[in-house]
Amino acid sequence: MENTEKEKVHPINVVVSVCALLILAGGIVFLVNYLVRASKYEETNDAQVEAYITPVSARAGGYIKEVRFQEHQRVKRGDTLLILDDQEYFQRVREVEATINNTAADIKVLEATIRSAETDTLVKRDQIAAAEARLWEQQKDNDRYAKLVKEEAATGQEYEQVKSRFDVATSDFNAAQDNLRVSIARIRELVARKALLKTDLERKQAELALARINLKYTIITAPIDGTIGRKTMLEGQQIQPGQTLVSIVKQEEIWVTGNFKETQVNGMYVGQPVDITIDAIDDKTYHGTIEAIAASTGTRFSLLPADNSTGNFVKIVQRIPVRIRFNDTDLHQIRVGMNAKLAVLKKKSNG
Repeated sequence: MENTEKEKVHPINVVVSVCALLILAGGIVFLVNYLVRASKYEETNDAQVEAYITPVSARAGGYIKEVRFQEHQRVKRGDTLLILDDQEYFQRVREVEATINNTAADIKVLEATIRSAETDTLVKRDQIAAAEARLWEQQKDNDRYAKLVKEEAATGQEYEQVKSRFDVATSDFNAAQDNLRVSIARIRELVARKALLKTDLERKQAELALARINLKYTIITAPIDGTIGRKTMLEGQQIQPGQTLVSIVKQEEIWVTGNFKETQVNGMYVGQPVDITIDAIDDKTYHGTIEAIAASTGTRFSLLPADNSTGNFVKIVQRIPVRIRFNDTDLHQIRVGMNAKLAVLKKKSNG
């Protein structure tokens, strides 16, 4: 009777033994699956979803008059985001327009003066012709009386009167020529002034174009389609040119950057298929393709790359950034910055 009781097994021991066997079997299955998967895939959980994030900067400074967007709002390219107070820019446009009108009026007055001077030149050319005719006539009389005086056919007094008229005609002819030269020089001066005014007008027209551009910059629009980030701009706030106002995420074009160990990238190639799982999305595997493999490790792009030439060297496994493109189209659940896990099927490139 005592031997029978000793040989009897307690039920708790049976349960413990079964549980231990199940745990051992599960561990063996997990280990086998892990080894099989590790032999087929290169995996990393150092990966994140990325996209182009475009900062919207101010091209003009001033006070914000109106804000027309909300946080995380979808916008289209050209949608108005902010409106600045444009009074100063508008008055600058009016000021430059006034100076342009003034310069244009000066050019018209100068053109009228040039036309008047050209007409006066024609009159002076006629005066030269008349003076030349009188001079020719007086020269003939002077020559004739000079001969008559030699032949004692005319008195010296008569010759002096004729010679005096000849000298006057010569002086009138020279004066007419001088007046013509002065008129021509005056016209040239006026033409030069007109050229200067036209140059000044072109400069002011360029100033007007710039003033209108600056006025246009008081309306800040979305440069791309996307989703607005955080809203930090408020009405009445003053901004400066070049200041970043808000960022727009281009969600239509997202990808995953995986940082693989340098010992994992051997054999990877562009076009290689990749399985992508997002930590925030359960029970769904996305499919992608390697689009690019970085030409250097991530530390080379850091602000202060490690310098091992100092002698304090500790070997650290480096990471190589690999860009993966999504092949799926239904990506509405994915957000930029989410963590991901990548599994790259090991396969040698035929090339």
